[in-house]
Amino acid sequence: MSERVRVLVVDDSALMRKLIPNILARDPMIDVVGTAMDGAFALKKIEELHPDVVTLDLEMPRMDGMETLRLIMRRAPLPVIMVSTHSKEGAYATFKALALGAIDFVAKPKEASSGHLDAIATQLIEKIKVAKRAVGSRIGTPAIAEPIQPVKKNARVALPPHRIIAIGVSTGGPNALQFVLSQIPAEFTGSLLIVQHMPEGFTEMFARRLDECCELEVQEAKSGDLLLAGRALICPGNRHMMVRRMPRGDMVVLSDSAPVNGHRPSVDVLFHSVSQEFGPMSVGVLMTGMGEDGAEGLGAIKAAGGMTIAQSEDTCVVPGMPRAAILKGYANRIVPLDTIGQHLVANFGGDRASERASRQEKFDRPDKNDRGDKSDKNEKIERIPASTNRS
Repeated sequence: MSERVRVLVVDDSALMRKLIPNILARDPMIDVVGTAMDGAFALKKIEELHPDVVTLDLEMPRMDGMETLRLIMRRAPLPVIMVSTHSKEGAYATFKALALGAIDFVAKPKEASSGHLDAIATQLIEKIKVAKRAVGSRIGTPAIAEPIQPVKKNARVALPPHRIIAIGVSTGGPNALQFVLSQIPAEFTGSLLIVQHMPEGFTEMFARRLDECCELEVQEAKSGDLLLAGRALICPGNRHMMVRRMPRGDMVVLSDSAPVNGHRPSVDVLFHSVSQEFGPMSVGVLMTGMGEDGAEGLGAIKAAGGMTIAQSEDTCVVPGMPRAAILKGYANRIVPLDTIGQHLVANFGGDRASERASRQEKFDRPDKNDRGDKSDKNEKIERIPASTNRS
């Protein structure tokens, strides 16, 4: 039997310090070893109790969650899951916390003050277990140094994209995406569509944050948004994102259909749609995250003649999603986090004329081994090495 997960719950609310341990007690593999009412008490209890995972409230007196997180990561990094308020201020603080090293977050339901946390019970239990398994791998993958300096952007001509690049990501995704997108220049000729597993109300702030630190134009997607070169669209929380080729241009279509793989948004929904509409023009990228959402969709992109990329497991906070695709034979290439952005630029988004001349045969014409036939055991998966020129 696996070892029980020792959890410290940190929250200034006496009600939350009672409710959170109660919902965690539903799982026999989780043991709440203590609670703390603020950051100062939390740091002492971490030294005394040696928890495996900490759940941390952001808004606390004396020492708030942000300062507590900084000290945890400085002294002895632990997996920390932030418990955020469902507000714009809460979303902004959450993304700062993720940049400082928190492994994931859950958003308190609006009725939490009335004692109702059932809506996040399963999610919190699952994330705590995943956080324990992430120990020793990529705790607190750093994003770009704080504070973000907004990137000045010049007006650009709206052009149709040369490639449609669909990205799926979950746990560890905010930092990973911020790193990848910051590597892509404004003149990138591809259009990026991103599904990040994230609750409703957080994706707008997430898109805004990415837009501030990237040369690309980054927006939360709306139905009817055109797919344009140099634009990245983030799927809104609690919606599915698909694409359609229309006379006036290729565009995004949002849907409220049922969750897929337990998720809305679902990576599989986006990947299947991109494969059907764009075939060999499509590129699928599956990054860090738990579960298997996106694996079958990546296979669909491969079968349609598109290029498929999985983040290397050793650079993931949680490798479940890319691992599932790799094991099924759906990834053409395995690329470490620090070179994903460079890889996309070099192969799918440089100068159109030179790219078409030098790469058309390699990428535009589907190879016989890129048709999704899992029975071909001799198919070679290309592993791209990590960058040797780290900044």
